Amino acid sequence: MQLLPRWIASYPRERLSDDLVAGVIVAVLVIPQSLAYALLAGLPPQAGLYVSIFPVIAYALLGSSMTQAVGPVAITSIMTYAVLSPLEVPGSPQYIALAAGLSLCSGVLVLAFGALRLGFLSQLLSRPVVSGFISGSALLIVVSQLKFLLGVTVNNSSTWRVLRSLYDKLSQTNSTTLLIGVVTLTVLFSSRMWLVAAAGKFGLSKLHAEFFVRVMPLLVLVVATLFVVFLNLDLAQGVAVVGLVPEGLASLTLFSPDLESIKTLATPALVLAFIGMVQNITMAQALAVKRHERVDPNRELVGLGTANVVAAFYGGMPVGGGLSRSAINTAAGAQTPLASIVSALVLLGIVLMGTHWFARLPLVVLAASIVVAAVSMIDIKAFRQAWSYDRADAMALLGTAMGVLLLGLEWGIALGIGLSLAMLLLRASTPHIAVIGRIAGTEHFRNIERHGVETIPGVLFLRIDESLFFGNLNAVESRLSTELARAPDTHDVVLIMSAVNRVDATAMEVLTDINRELGERRIRLHLAEVKGPVQDRLVNSPLWKALSGGVHLSVNSAYEVLATSGKVHT
Repeated sequence: MQLLPRWIASYPRERLSDDLVAGVIVAVLVIPQSLAYALLAGLPPQAGLYVSIFPVIAYALLGSSMTQAVGPVAITSIMTYAVLSPLEVPGSPQYIALAAGLSLCSGVLVLAFGALRLGFLSQLLSRPVVSGFISGSALLIVVSQLKFLLGVTVNNSSTWRVLRSLYDKLSQTNSTTLLIGVVTLTVLFSSRMWLVAAAGKFGLSKLHAEFFVRVMPLLVLVVATLFVVFLNLDLAQGVAVVGLVPEGLASLTLFSPDLESIKTLATPALVLAFIGMVQNITMAQALAVKRHERVDPNRELVGLGTANVVAAFYGGMPVGGGLSRSAINTAAGAQTPLASIVSALVLLGIVLMGTHWFARLPLVVLAASIVVAAVSMIDIKAFRQAWSYDRADAMALLGTAMGVLLLGLEWGIALGIGLSLAMLLLRASTPHIAVIGRIAGTEHFRNIERHGVETIPGVLFLRIDESLFFGNLNAVESRLSTELARAPDTHDVVLIMSAVNRVDATAMEVLTDINRELGERRIRLHLAEVKGPVQDRLVNSPLWKALSGGVHLSVNSAYEVLATSGKVHT
């Protein structure tokens, strides 16, 4: 049994320098992000630093992705805040305990999913629904940060109540805070939108420009902090700052949530586990495709679950696979998980050296960084593509996003899953059914409404492009009745089952009834291109034994047999 991860056992020495450099760069760049996402989750800022150390190492050793970076991320942070803020006051000891319990419960669930090899469950959410959930969460994040940009205090509540409260308190806006926020947003948005595109004009390569964009939040935070310190803006102008951050390394806290806490956290933990699983596997697979690598979904879940369990006991904040963290890690040149381990160790050193210099970091700059990151998560392109390709998927995306924004994360994802299932059932219950004929001089059969084909008088070739089950049989019976009404001289009906992967018990009984009713009208029922697994079930059924026509290996063989009894029409 191999105890060490495969990437360690066969580590290529030529990648060591890349991983060391990338680890140091990532550690420095994610400091403001770690602090900001902890605040977004309603937790003390140092929690974001703590869960960027040992949980990161746990994932690096147990996960399968070479470059995915785990840590505090926007989705898990806003979910933590959304589900816990109605229960306890953010930042209070009770709230912190619930957050640790949420991390533990969700981590155990994800770990169990991985151990039971349930990674395939991540495919149960369609991409439009995932995109809608992330976009809705991004809007929720933006709304949650407006109070920091305005320098006002509002109560934790629904989206509309927060917006109404902000509107009522516009007159109390701290002008200095607002000015810092506007300048920060302008600089960050401008660098994202124009710097990479204009890299050539400044003599920068695209790679250097992208790196400069990623380091910009850190530079802005340093400059803003210097302004706060030298102009005394926190004391003189009331600009909110992070405040005193405990010195040194956090202690390991072993605990077990009581039964009441588990009941309270069960549903939120399940939602958090499911969304974390989908996001982590999706991100890992996307990164692997770019590097021509493969990931193991179940190992990913073991790594992510273990990271959250570790985070529960050290830091007390749920973690996940982060888009921005992974992008920074990749852009910095990371080649293996060693880069994440180096990053964690560098952060450990920073925490040990002291965190007193975090005390006067302005909250408005951290909020602006969160807003910029959140806006980049709003996937308008995905909505446009879905709208142009499939309006149903587009409505599922939009419905999920609006559900998250207006109803909350749990109801939003429930609405998205409901819409996905509704669309799936709608499509399955209204199958595409085509009357087909043969293209002259070939053995190919096509829809008579799309191509010029040959047909046999009195013979109806009907192709069903869906598995047959209790939910779509009415559509099949209705279409058959319509076609027979159009051609009352029909004496043979051929059901082409090349696209039918399953026939359930109800469908078998209905087909048996159709066979009997057609027989009473002196119309023979034939089956063509029945798949092996379907035939294995049907061969012992009443339908197979009572079939008035024949079973044909191909549509063309059925056509040839039936063409002998009638003249072909073109």
